[in-house]
Amino acid sequence: MKEQLKGTLALLAATVIWGFAFIAQSVGMDLIGPFTFQMVRCLLAVLVLIPSAFVLDLGRCTMKQSAEKWKNPDLWKSGVICGCALFVASSLQQIGLVYTDAGKAGFITAMYIVLVPILGLFLGRKVPKAAVFSVALAVVGLYLLSCLGVTEINQGDLFLMGCALAFSVQITCIDRFASAVDGFRLNCVQALTVAVLSIPFVAFTETIDMGNLLACWGPLCFAGMLSMGLAYSLQIVGQKSLEPTTASLIMSLESVFAVLGGWWLLGERMAAHEMLGCALVFAAVVISQIPEKKSRR
Repeated sequence: MKEQLKGTLALLAATVIWGFAFIAQSVGMDLIGPFTFQMVRCLLAVLVLIPSAFVLDLGRCTMKQSAEKWKNPDLWKSGVICGCALFVASSLQQIGLVYTDAGKAGFITAMYIVLVPILGLFLGRKVPKAAVFSVALAVVGLYLLSCLGVTEINQGDLFLMGCALAFSVQITCIDRFASAVDGFRLNCVQALTVAVLSIPFVAFTETIDMGNLLACWGPLCFAGMLSMGLAYSLQIVGQKSLEPTTASLIMSLESVFAVLGGWWLLGERMAAHEMLGCALVFAAVVISQIPEKKSRR
């Protein structure tokens, strides 16, 4: 029970950071391209995660033993696989945002909460009844929060559907690999993979302006050090003690915190249906945490 509470708190902290990162990302991309933003934020995350991994090893092992952990082939294999899924997800999200408004994008992206249990069924994982009800309730809440009144479907929506699928794969991969390797190092390799894969797209589709990079150092640092560095590490820690469907439900709160962040920091107003949507998503997460009663023989 303690491990489950620890995992829940870790994922909640991650979703708060991701929610506010939407604001940083929106402001930052006013000046630089999406792949440049993605590459720099991931490189900043790597610069934070490498020394953090050594600091966390203090008192547990020597510096030499800590350095040896980076040579684990399973770490690099897992990190590259998770990083490829994350690169596809985040890239498709960036492209989709060019054609689709942010609220609609948040709703479609969060549909990984439906896809994760479906992937789990293919992998032979049983989905609890409470989780099925929670997913349905969260979908209704997210629709009220982000998509009420939107009727038009455009090409950006297709990119975002692919993004939701890629995020569900990334969540499933983290569930598969996180327990076997160090979480901070796994996230570091994941971030490095996203940065390396972003380089060709930056080189051929965007132009780097150092003045613009320096002008948005604040959003880059938040999105890199906190969102990519800390929050994705918290995701790995959280998923070690929670099953994927429950984890994805908690992470869907990202959309709620993004709306709350806009209301708090940018003075955006929340309509009645948006507040109801937030309440339904929160309720879905709470219900998903209720343990199932074991049937008596």
